[in-house]
Amino acid sequence: MKIASLTCSFNRKEKTVSFLASLIAQPLPANYSLDVYLLDDNSSDGTAQAVAEKFPAVKLLNGTGSLFWAGGMRKVWSEALKGDYDFYILFNDDVKLLDDAIPKLLSAYDKAETNGTIILGSVMDFVKKTYTYGGRKVTNWRSGDSDAILPDKVQLQSAEIGNANIMLVDRKSVEVIGILSSSFTHGLADFDYTLRAVKQGLKVLVAPGYFGYCAYDHGKPWLSGKVPLKKRIQYLYSPTGLAYKEYLVYIKRHFPKALPALYIKLWVKTLFPVIYDRFKKY
Repeated sequence: MKIASLTCSFNRKEKTVSFLASLIAQPLPANYSLDVYLLDDNSSDGTAQAVAEKFPAVKLLNGTGSLFWAGGMRKVWSEALKGDYDFYILFNDDVKLLDDAIPKLLSAYDKAETNGTIILGSVMDFVKKTYTYGGRKVTNWRSGDSDAILPDKVQLQSAEIGNANIMLVDRKSVEVIGILSSSFTHGLADFDYTLRAVKQGLKVLVAPGYFGYCAYDHGKPWLSGKVPLKKRIQYLYSPTGLAYKEYLVYIKRHFPKALPALYIKLWVKTLFPVIYDRFKKY
């Protein structure tokens, strides 16, 4: 059974090297092989050079410097498709894996007992050891609200939304829904992917336990009223900000009834952020 791990990096060499070290040290069950793919999006901090020197077996691709996360992951996944793998595991390069992460992912997949399955591995904060990323359950399909799913110690749990910090995708799922959508430049592509999977009747499951460490790095989803309006509007449209146009695509695709309210909310955040500064904590 062939596995391809897929990651992209941009100007965080130490984290990328730490992630790769934790990945390459993973024990594999008998009859499994792992190929490691990394797309470096033209980092200026020497990431690609460090990876080539320390991990010569890594299949290293070069980006343009403007691919962002979703674009980079599409490129590296497209390259890996040529290898005809049984599994693709998407990782963020700021994750540090626990020693048995990949065996646990594969064990969780076996417990699912079906082709067409995506397994989400939860990660926790380095210091607090509390949940940061993993799977989410939609609590209101009208509004798109969702809650984080804390991993059970033993049981798999169904999810609709997943972070691709650690995400195992089997061959059948790729045959059904392909790879990450070209509708998204940076964020939302993993959420969109798992929602599309659920709509196509595939399973999206949160595996038991934790699989690694990853700091929560999503701050407040708006800029303070102290920031000039011009910069707030730039943030509204930025792929690494509110990604205005792409967010509307995402909502229209999966939670269409929430579109009018979401449209208003994005502009309120931008034009009148004092409301959020005063009444919102996150």
